[in-house]
Amino acid sequence: MSISSRLVGALIVTTALTLPSLASAQESPVPGTSTTDESDPVDVSVPGGSSVIVVTGRVNRDPAQTSAQVTSVLSTEDIARTGEGDIAGALSRVTGLSVVGNGFVYVRGLGDRYSLALLNGSPLPSPEPLKRVVPLDLFPTSVVSSSLVQKSYSVNFPGEFGGGVINLTTRTTPDEPFLTIGGSIGGDVETTFQNGLSYYGSSRDWLGYDNGARQPGGNALQYVSTPATLPVGAETTPIAAQLVTSQQAVIQQIGDVQPNLGLSLSGGTAIQMPDGQLGIVAAASYSNNWSTRDTIQQSASSGSLNSIENDFRQVATNQNVLVNGMLGFGLELGEHVIRWTNVYIHDTLKRASLSEGTKPAQNGDTRFVNQRTGFYARQLIDTQLVGEFKFGDLSLDLRGSYANTKRDAPGELMFPYRETLLQGETIYTMFSNSGDRPSYTYSKLNEDLYSAGLDLTYPITDTFNLTVGGAWSDSKRFSLRREFLFSIPATGTITKDGVTVSNPDFAFALATLRPDLYFSPEMVNALGITLIDSDPGTNAFNAGLENWAGYAKADLLLNDMITIDAGVRYEKADLSVSPAVANSTVDPTNLSNDYFLPALTVTFDLDDGMQIRLNGSKTIARPQFRELIAQPFYDPDSNRAFRGNPYLQDSELYNAEARFEWYFARGQRISLAGFYKKIDKPIETFVVGSTDLLTSFANAPEASLYGAEFDVTKYFDLESMGGLFSSRQAVVLANYTYTKSELKVSDDDLVNVFGALGSPASIYFRDGAPLTGQSDHLVNLQFGLEDLDRLSQQTILVSYASNRVVSRGLVGQPDIVEKPGVRIDFVWREGFRIGGTDAELKLEARNLLGTRHQEFQDNGTDYINVNTYDVGQSFSAGLSVTF
Repeated sequence: MSISSRLVGALIVTTALTLPSLASAQESPVPGTSTTDESDPVDVSVPGGSSVIVVTGRVNRDPAQTSAQVTSVLSTEDIARTGEGDIAGALSRVTGLSVVGNGFVYVRGLGDRYSLALLNGSPLPSPEPLKRVVPLDLFPTSVVSSSLVQKSYSVNFPGEFGGGVINLTTRTTPDEPFLTIGGSIGGDVETTFQNGLSYYGSSRDWLGYDNGARQPGGNALQYVSTPATLPVGAETTPIAAQLVTSQQAVIQQIGDVQPNLGLSLSGGTAIQMPDGQLGIVAAASYSNNWSTRDTIQQSASSGSLNSIENDFRQVATNQNVLVNGMLGFGLELGEHVIRWTNVYIHDTLKRASLSEGTKPAQNGDTRFVNQRTGFYARQLIDTQLVGEFKFGDLSLDLRGSYANTKRDAPGELMFPYRETLLQGETIYTMFSNSGDRPSYTYSKLNEDLYSAGLDLTYPITDTFNLTVGGAWSDSKRFSLRREFLFSIPATGTITKDGVTVSNPDFAFALATLRPDLYFSPEMVNALGITLIDSDPGTNAFNAGLENWAGYAKADLLLNDMITIDAGVRYEKADLSVSPAVANSTVDPTNLSNDYFLPALTVTFDLDDGMQIRLNGSKTIARPQFRELIAQPFYDPDSNRAFRGNPYLQDSELYNAEARFEWYFARGQRISLAGFYKKIDKPIETFVVGSTDLLTSFANAPEASLYGAEFDVTKYFDLESMGGLFSSRQAVVLANYTYTKSELKVSDDDLVNVFGALGSPASIYFRDGAPLTGQSDHLVNLQFGLEDLDRLSQQTILVSYASNRVVSRGLVGQPDIVEKPGVRIDFVWREGFRIGGTDAELKLEARNLLGTRHQEFQDNGTDYINVNTYDVGQSFSAGLSVTF
């Protein structure tokens, strides 16, 4: 291979990594033919598909092989083979990646704070109160054309790069006009056609948009939606009377929960122009999914776990509606390309739950019922303008974007009841002591993110390529959470149906609880119910992160065997979080730091498709906004309350990796890697309260992580078997990741925890304990049959993740552990024609083993089910037609 030809390939991949939105992995028309041999021309598609750079030379087109870094690329075909509906599910099949919670991707066991998500090369804000990282389950696979995962750091990416970067590329301009319409139906055995719970809410909930019915009336809306609090001694009864209605507060049983439904529409065209072409592509989809979970929720009050604080069984039904759209324009004028991409995602969760159980440590055998309703709307709007310009040998890449995220929860309601015997009948009394009061919570979040970047690439010589660039981003977030407790005087009486009772809900049994009557304006005024602002000093925060960066990177070909990719990035960032209320007792946080972040990768080409990569780098991880905000927040999915810590500091990571790769045939490979990371001041979670598993954050002194990865992709030609197999091949994709991590805590290490500055670190962190979220073993297997002449795929997908720590336990208790276990899925995709029109049928069967979700504490003697429920098997069928 000539040095100049090798350099051309390096330049192409550098473009893909420096500005991923302008160079995407090209889908191979036939599975197993994604690379060329060394005598083939190379066609590298840029977004738009119809504009092609043709480079003649002995260059391999597989970006995983040609890249100077450790990368994995999921093409459209790879994503489709998994059958996943969102990109988070598809990424869980990549070596070393796992998905935790609602779409947060962990790379090599490092938490989501160590992962960087980009859309077409630009950063994204998060609509989650607890995160600065966007949850990837928001992105349907119908919008994403490919995904690049890079695990070794290169300086053209932001320095917040702990485990890796995930760059999503939206669909590009088509080669020819198309229109695709699709629909799907499905469900799971725990939910569909089973009993469930819900409440009315509003008439537009099925669309995913509240019509305003949840907003309180009169002066109450102004009071709950602003940081200002009423003066001490002010009258709150009139406000309390406007917060509860039957539309929000009355939970109803659904006899037969409806199946999950989905609709999608996409299309595109290319308009020829005198000097080029204009491409247009659009996509939209809607889904309405239901899930019911019967969850065991326990907590212990002692280190030995033998004293149960709470022992509850919760039934919750979630209705999740996702509406999204994408509109993109691509203008190609000779060697110049300009693209404008717009993405809209609106995701809502409507939740109703009833939990019943005991609090043995407090109330003996007394039974309690907790009722919760909530509506959580998340929204992302993103618009990006990118350009790639060629002026002779000089390449100029520009990008700019604006993104906005919102999260609105306009009225979470919680009502605790206590089981009581009255005249031989079981009744439920509204429970209202200092620890358990009815509550109303109003929260909203808004974040704006502006970003821009510039990259210049110039070949100094035939063997030396120089890239310099700069980037700027500015993120501003406002987070409001007002929680009010209803204070019910114990002496209050009211007459109901001629009977005087101290609590009006005595008249209602469990199946007909009516908190809306209890909190009707008449009863609120009669009883003198007032509001208590549970946390007036921390109800609203402003947060911001402004980041300036510059970098220089050199690609040097020493000879036919050795390639060096080396560079350094300088980043200066100002991170601030401050209360938005005057009477706050919480100190503001201001972190202003700058870093030089070097990276070096050396690749040894051993011929015959074999190569060795060595990589070393330094990166950082900043605290996320929500981790710094000392504001309480309840997460209904994990059944945990969270509170931030304004004293968190940046983490610094030192990374090293060695990898052997063998690309022994087209689209087929074997790789083996070892990696090591040292982390100074890693941010870890820990439990500080047993009653509601109140969780907070702190910097542990130090941690280390090391491990190994094995990955193989192999195709087997079945032509010799004849018959139905004459045009088929078997596909085997397998990967395994072993990761080991441990915290390092000595007796003289101190940690700053909110409310306890300068505490011994050993109180919160145990020396030798693993990092939160890290599984020792991750396994992904895919076994499939594929037809080479038409679309026909049958794929079995197997995944396994070993136990991982969710959070540190309460002081003296073992850690809270999640057991992901084994999951087996089956996907069948079949193409056919209907009246001359292409169509695709997709059948899916998920979690065939019925693996449960389990979170627990275990000290060898006692066992606590913290958050455990059956997920059940799920099945779906989808049909799409392309015109």
